[in-house]
Amino acid sequence: MLIVGLGNPGSAYASTRHNIGFMVIDELARRHSVQNISKSSFEGELFKMGSHFLLKPLTFMNLSGRSILAVKNFYKIDEVIVIHDDLDLPFGALRFKSGGGHGGHNGLKSTDAAISPEYIRVRMGIGKPEHKSQVADYVLHSFSAEEQSNLSDWIKKAADAVEMLLTQNCSDVAARCSLKGV
Repeated sequence: MLIVGLGNPGSAYASTRHNIGFMVIDELARRHSVQNISKSSFEGELFKMGSHFLLKPLTFMNLSGRSILAVKNFYKIDEVIVIHDDLDLPFGALRFKSGGGHGGHNGLKSTDAAISPEYIRVRMGIGKPEHKSQVADYVLHSFSAEEQSNLSDWIKKAADAVEMLLTQNCSDVAARCSLKGV
């Protein structure tokens, strides 16, 4: 299984809402004995975690599918989990679904175009700004102080759920691990 956390490379983006997928991959890497197997052709940081792979695409969000496709094809991986921020859910929410639309998320658009929309999504709610015109600025800013106080627990719960997805189906994990938000 290929587990992908969506985000943007570089320290300027490290603690932003858009990088919540990277944060969960970092948590999984901390928990497990992982081996860095990155190659320039993967356009991302790739780690081996037992018989599974952890990927942080370094193509910037809008081109994430390119990195995912390169790894998926090289290792002939059928099953993919994508962890991403979701504006349509309140902060702290955790939802799961298999397949579906991209909801305007550029990282998901790129992934859908590259590998098809048939993958498991771990949707992490980040809330949304008051006005639609503020979305780009909102996702590229850090979490508020109040949100940061809950961030570590939320990331750990998402990592727990991803670990469960390695052995259980999406609907069972959704029933046990979905969160409404903080």
